[in-house]
Amino acid sequence: MKFEFQHVQQWQDVKNEQWTNWTWQLRNSLRNQNDIESHFELSEQEKIFFDQAQDNLRYQITPYYTSLAKRSLQGCQDPIRRLVLPTFFENQEGQQQMFDPLAERENSPAPRVIHRYSDRALFLVTDYCSVYCRYCTRKHFTGKDHSFASKSEYDEALTYFKNTKKIREVILSGGDPLTISDTRLETLLNDLRSIEHIEIIRIGSRIPVVMPMRVTESLIKIIKSAQPVFLMTHFNHPRELTIEAKNAISMFVDNGIPVFNQMVLLNGINNHPAIVQALSRRLLYLRVKPYYMFQCDPSQGSDHLRTSVAESMQLQRSLWGKLSGLAMPNLCLDIPGGGGKVGLVPDYEVSSDSGQNSSSKTYRGFDGVLGEYVDPAPELQAFPSDLDQYMDEWNELNSSAC
Repeated sequence: MKFEFQHVQQWQDVKNEQWTNWTWQLRNSLRNQNDIESHFELSEQEKIFFDQAQDNLRYQITPYYTSLAKRSLQGCQDPIRRLVLPTFFENQEGQQQMFDPLAERENSPAPRVIHRYSDRALFLVTDYCSVYCRYCTRKHFTGKDHSFASKSEYDEALTYFKNTKKIREVILSGGDPLTISDTRLETLLNDLRSIEHIEIIRIGSRIPVVMPMRVTESLIKIIKSAQPVFLMTHFNHPRELTIEAKNAISMFVDNGIPVFNQMVLLNGINNHPAIVQALSRRLLYLRVKPYYMFQCDPSQGSDHLRTSVAESMQLQRSLWGKLSGLAMPNLCLDIPGGGGKVGLVPDYEVSSDSGQNSSSKTYRGFDGVLGEYVDPAPELQAFPSDLDQYMDEWNELNSSAC
């Protein structure tokens, strides 16, 4: 696959072979104040952040992703720019500030492992990201120079996966697992595939968004050999769906690797029905399932990027019935403190009536149509006659990998 790009002033002398090389992108990323000031005309809010110089999430932006942002002072509210450039709001005391909002450290039975749900666990293979998003929920781990797991951490994590037979899925996360080398990724996938009860591997990555040139034929070959593998990517705005991103996505789905998208609702970036609709429709056209629309977690320094739950639910309601189920992401909130995900859906129930012999509920649809749903008579409700047989078969299937 060949990438083409429009030269921007700061990289006008860069050859296409360099620009399309993902290691060149990492080596030439913006990593400090001087780098950022050489590419962006900073606003007062952005300057204040650097003047205060508080210890916060590190910043790094690939040249590719930088080229998508508006860099003049007039573009300081640009959504791409707001995703990656820090402002003084990050150092303000917010309504809710949590260093580890999902209590991941409390649900870590082994190094680099987060096991909150019984049948699946996260493996934090690296803390390194090619781009650090300002709303990051894992500031307690990400960007701390932990890099790839040490040999002892790696071995302990694999031992935990082997000994915990109820785990059917392992989700590779971090940091961004696709920032590690092909060799390490191949070893990791092979080691996980050697564990009989692990059926599904997921890879959570923002690489197709911020550095699509990382998606090479060799990478796809490695991932394809470990199927079934699902890619969970993270597009937040339609402007991120460039021709380069489209080509990267195509390489995954053309090779039988399903792609799901998890966006985060972010204030001033995508918290408008038209933006969510445009993103979801384009993703679906590219054969990516819009999966989750997350409420932004209350991580430290994220208040200015968070939306209210009421606003998020109103946004979802405005799309209900106007966006096909295939394109509609599930609005979801991760309960702070480690309570897990809860789905948020519009309430269309108008009334309910429970009589001695019948029960019914009345609903009003998205377009105002009223309808009553009457439950069947209680005496007609029964389990299948051969339920025991079904349960025996189900238990047998779940005692070994499919």
